[in-house]
Amino acid sequence: MDYLSINKEAWDKRTKIHVKSDFYDVASFKKGKCSLNPIELKQVGDVRGKSLLHLQCHFGQDTLSWARLGAEVTGVDLSADAIAQANLLKHSLGLTAEFIESDVVQFGRENKREFDIVFTSYGVLCWLSNLMDWAQTIANSLKSGGEFHLVEFHPVYELLSGYSYFPSNEPEIENEGTYTENCDGTESTVVTWSHSVSDVISALISVGLTVESFCEYPFSPYECFDGLELVPDLGYQLLHKGQQVPLLYSVKARKSV
Repeated sequence: MDYLSINKEAWDKRTKIHVKSDFYDVASFKKGKCSLNPIELKQVGDVRGKSLLHLQCHFGQDTLSWARLGAEVTGVDLSADAIAQANLLKHSLGLTAEFIESDVVQFGRENKREFDIVFTSYGVLCWLSNLMDWAQTIANSLKSGGEFHLVEFHPVYELLSGYSYFPSNEPEIENEGTYTENCDGTESTVVTWSHSVSDVISALISVGLTVESFCEYPFSPYECFDGLELVPDLGYQLLHKGQQVPLLYSVKARKSV
């Protein structure tokens, strides 16, 4: 099964929907709104003058937000349509950025550059069949002393939705719509994999990265799941039997000097 082609087709289709959505609100972004959230801004910190690689960057809003904050940015994404939209957005804003159409593993095999920071966030890991290859791409792309930052949706939510928490030899193959509000009639076939938090951390450690922090959060900045409720000034939460469900986690890791 050529899962990359299946998912590429789905994300090409989703990109056309996302750029027109209120969820991504491209108009406000063009007027100067930052698309990054407090969690990643606090964790990554000052990026001025630093080179930053953004893996699975979609159509580039977060990548270009890092550029606005002073980073020298490179964004990588599987979807040709997403990369085309990222370049259009870059040119419309007069920002400097490089966008590369590639899946994570292929990029890792071909890339010769090293970066101060590698960043990836929000709904990225489920599209990867092999976390070891993913982690090796990160390690090879970092300078000595460079930092990796991940902010991701917590797999406990998927467990409560009926999906496996632990990885399986076989992926989930489903027809589903996208997560933006303008998603009616937009179903595509997608291929995804489950990854436990321990597998994510173990993959990073196995390629020689040192995990410096791991945090879990009960709030999501996005209302993109069923059953979420808004908590003013904090985000969206989900309660299970009256208790908060972890919705996000973050990892910071470093390549040794």
